[in-house]
Amino acid sequence: MKEKKRAIFIDFEFTMPDRHGRRKGFYQEIIEAGIVLVENGQIVEQFSSYVAPIRFPVLSERCKSFLNITQEQVDTGISFQELVNRLGRMGQLPASIITWGNMDMKVLRHNCQQAGLPFPLKGAEVDLSMEYKRFFGDQNQTGLWKAVQEYGREGTGRHHRALDDALTTYHIYKLVEKDKQYLERPKPTTIGDRVDFSKLLNKFA
Repeated sequence: MKEKKRAIFIDFEFTMPDRHGRRKGFYQEIIEAGIVLVENGQIVEQFSSYVAPIRFPVLSERCKSFLNITQEQVDTGISFQELVNRLGRMGQLPASIITWGNMDMKVLRHNCQQAGLPFPLKGAEVDLSMEYKRFFGDQNQTGLWKAVQEYGREGTGRHHRALDDALTTYHIYKLVEKDKQYLERPKPTTIGDRVDFSKLLNKFA
C-alpha cells in the first residue's frame, strides 16, 4: 500500500515580557496552539487550544493586549504535558513539520527541556518562511499574512490566533507548491507558438 504523504502545520503563540525590562529568568512559553494535520493534500485533523504556562503563569499586559488573550483563557487551557501528548499522537507516523519561521520549534524544544519532557515530533522540520524567501528571492523574511496578501489572497480568520495562522501557513504552502510544479513543468508549446501567424497572413495578403 502506498504510504500517505503527511504534513503537520503548527503555529504557537507565546508569553511576552513587559515592555519595561524582563522578569528574572523569563523565557517564552506556549500559551496557544494551532495544529493542522494533512494527509495526501486533505486536512484530516485540526486542533486548537489555549495552554497554561508553567514558569510564569501570569501574563504581562503587553502579551494580553498584543495577542488579545485573557488571563482566564490561559488559566483554563490544557497543560503543557497535554499539548506534548497531543503532538506525540499526531506525529506517530512520519510527517513533515511545517511552520512559518523557526521560533515555534525553538520554543517547543526549550519548553520541553524546562518541563523535563521528551520532544514529541520526529519528522523533518520545514521553515516555510525561508522556503518562501528563497523561492521568491526576497532580501528579507516576509511576515505570514503579508506573504499570503502578496499572493492576492487573505489569511484565514484572525492574525495571531494559532489555528488561523496554522491554516494560513497551509494555504501558503499549497500556493508555493503549485508555483514550484508550474516552474518544473514548462507548458507544452501550442501551434500558435510554433507558427508565426502574422507572417503567414502577410503571405496571403
